Amino acid sequence: MKSYHIVVIGGGPGGYVAAIRAAKEGKTVALIEADQLGGTCLNRGCIPSKTLLRHAEVIQDIKAAKNWGIETGELTLSLEKMMARKDQVIKRLRMGIASLLKAGKVDVYQGEGTVQKDKTILISGNENQTIQADSVILATGSVPLVPPIEGTKEVAYHTSDTIFRLTEIPNSIVIIGGGVIGIEFACIFESLGTNVTIVEMADRLVPNEDPDAATAIQNSLEKKGITIMTQTKVESIDTKRNDRVVRVTSPDGKGIELDCEEILIAVGRQPNLSGMEGLGLNMNGPFVAVNDYLETSIRGIYAVGDLVGGWQLAHVASAEGTVAVINAVGGCQPMDYRVVPRCVYTQPEIASVGLTEEEARKKGYKVKVEIYHHAGNGKAIASDDADGFVKIIAEEKYGEILGAVFVGSHVTEMLSTASAFMYLEGTVEEMANMIFPHPTVSETMMEAAASWLGKGIHS
Repeated sequence: MKSYHIVVIGGGPGGYVAAIRAAKEGKTVALIEADQLGGTCLNRGCIPSKTLLRHAEVIQDIKAAKNWGIETGELTLSLEKMMARKDQVIKRLRMGIASLLKAGKVDVYQGEGTVQKDKTILISGNENQTIQADSVILATGSVPLVPPIEGTKEVAYHTSDTIFRLTEIPNSIVIIGGGVIGIEFACIFESLGTNVTIVEMADRLVPNEDPDAATAIQNSLEKKGITIMTQTKVESIDTKRNDRVVRVTSPDGKGIELDCEEILIAVGRQPNLSGMEGLGLNMNGPFVAVNDYLETSIRGIYAVGDLVGGWQLAHVASAEGTVAVINAVGGCQPMDYRVVPRCVYTQPEIASVGLTEEEARKKGYKVKVEIYHHAGNGKAIASDDADGFVKIIAEEKYGEILGAVFVGSHVTEMLSTASAFMYLEGTVEEMANMIFPHPTVSETMMEAAASWLGKGIHS
């Protein structure tokens, strides 16, 4: 039986990063993956959706260009070619991960890994094998959550795992769930000419995000012609003639039937616990319970990513994978979640970091908030992307930045600047005194900071 210092179960952004980091620590490492390297993020999530969102952005620009004096011929769309490009992007990145693992001398096993309490791992695949580990890092990710809606066993529907298999652009789609996944797909399908309806139980879209950002994105989606039904409960799904039907109850208790060609259920994800059933791990609700060092209730077995809940984000999984390795090789580093950037790649985008205004007040901070709108920014106006804002949430006495929210085109690329200020415990005054390049949309951070101090120039 082959033995390793560290065995990682799962080759997604938490797992493959952990494996490579462990190899760089000079350890013998194995990675077990049941499907494809890259996990959900690369194969069925972040990367394919952002590829299609880029296509949607180009379509939007082509349509807007007519108002700028740039006219083209008739716009035609090929979903087949779009999906082919998406597959090429995935393949290229997947090959990159494989190359990194090979360069790091990580042994990659294809198959399902089942972990025993003594850290023996049974690998079932083309060839059944057994390996031994000193430490194990569980990084098996998550799967789409499908709520107990009547009709889901009889009626065909899509989740975020299957929606990329579409071969034709649907005339209409009902998206159940107005969170990050749901509204990103709404932007994709609207750009393709699909009639889109979003059904959300909460009183607003992206309920975990800043209310000002949620309002801005809802207004933008409605301007595009997307129908949004909040405080609306899905009762059942069914078929009627050639269409599917989503039956919902409106806020006033009225029953409504929504006819559509396709249904996408996007209400969230749940941890993938396969391969660890016999461990008897302590749980935190549906998630694997871990301590501050990402160690489970069994010494030497760690868990990261969507398995442990919290922020179910690829970059958080990667950070957790790194911390788990540091601790598995003898370190003592707790996981720090104070500065977690969050991105929503809609049109316009939402980007946020740190505490929301409400969270900051609940924690007892005396908070002062400033919002600067892109309508006063030269680059945003020149780019015809002036719908958006930057919001700074800071502690009133010393001006320490507690959180920031951005809405606008490509604001996810600006977010790391705010994250860096927060990570280094920067203040609003320091941000206001920093020289930002002109003309850029990033100047809005400086303007918001100066306005917070009562010294804004372009406020």
